[in-house]
Amino acid sequence: MNTIFMFPGQGAQQVGMGRDLAGQNPQIADLYRRANQIVGYDLASVCFEGPEETLNTTEISQPAIFVTSAACLAALRGGQLAPELSGLQPDACAGLSLGEYTALYAAGVVDFEQALTLVQLRGRSMQEAANQSQGSMVSILGLEEPALNQLCQAVLDKKPREENGQNPLLVPVNYNCPGQIVVSGTLAACRMLAEMAESFGASKAIPLKVAGAFHTSMMDPAAEKLSQALHNCRFSSFSCPVMANVDAKWYEGVDSITPKLLAQLVSPVRWQQCVEFLLNQGAQRFVEIGPGRVLTGLVKKISRVQKKTIELITVNGMS
Repeated sequence: MNTIFMFPGQGAQQVGMGRDLAGQNPQIADLYRRANQIVGYDLASVCFEGPEETLNTTEISQPAIFVTSAACLAALRGGQLAPELSGLQPDACAGLSLGEYTALYAAGVVDFEQALTLVQLRGRSMQEAANQSQGSMVSILGLEEPALNQLCQAVLDKKPREENGQNPLLVPVNYNCPGQIVVSGTLAACRMLAEMAESFGASKAIPLKVAGAFHTSMMDPAAEKLSQALHNCRFSSFSCPVMANVDAKWYEGVDSITPKLLAQLVSPVRWQQCVEFLLNQGAQRFVEIGPGRVLTGLVKKISRVQKKTIELITVNGMS
């Protein structure tokens, strides 16, 4: 195993993404036009021109990132981006949270329309679930999992009172790289977590600008809405292996797709463990395809700790 294609998740969006690609390539422009027809609004305009506050909503950012990542993938395969990589095929694909859908698309498991329809429903359902509850997320820097678990338990032992009567909840949900773990939970619990983090040895606690407590049981309503759509999908065979976030293992086949994607909505994303597994399998080239450079930075940190020498390539179509 040598080359890994990897795809970003929510948070990678930025106004202007895909604009240069669509302006230079009629096929990419057509891809955005198809996306507009599928989602029922001018998604391309939001990607290219904003406004930023619209692009940053969960409901809009998820399909926007998926479509832009698909555009970057098409441009890479067509030789418009990084001509030296034209025709490059992945030995495996992986994606962070939302990016897992793009990874399945890149592996030929779902077509563009089916994948975008799922992603749009996912984003809308997560936004609705967040609106029904009061949750947040905090990125904790400088703590590994055992110490972070102690911090979360210490906060919960104080029984922070939630304004809407919810029981306090705190769950480590994004294992991004060594020393960077994101926690999801109820609002008061997240505020207390950020206040107490440094006393437990954290170097920093960063409250995230998100709609809710993603990857926890607070997303159960979203999983219920996505369940029927996934069960109705016609999945094709894998052209290459794809990593699953929930267990840092390969998808075993098409029968594993629905249960793993549903579990991903309400369970931790184990990106660090995914990358460690791929490094141990001999992966040497990681190609991030889509807006931003978040995954490139995370993989760089993980590979340093693992003492692995790798090649990192970012393909985002931004000038």
